[in-house]
Amino acid sequence: MPFIVLDDDKPYYMRGLRNYKEDKMFLIDTIKHEQDLYESVAKEMLNFELEDK
Repeated sequence: MPFIVLDDDKPYYMRGLRNYKEDKMFLIDTIKHEQDLYESVAKEMLNFELEDK
């Protein structure tokens, strides 16, 4: 699943990158969170298109 790091979440993403060797799960959880947000937006857009047709 693709993801986009939102501006508000960028500090968490950067922290995850910096500390990846010590704590891999922080970055993984941050990416999963961004993927969930991306999926929600994509589903909303898809539902909007389906309802209009």
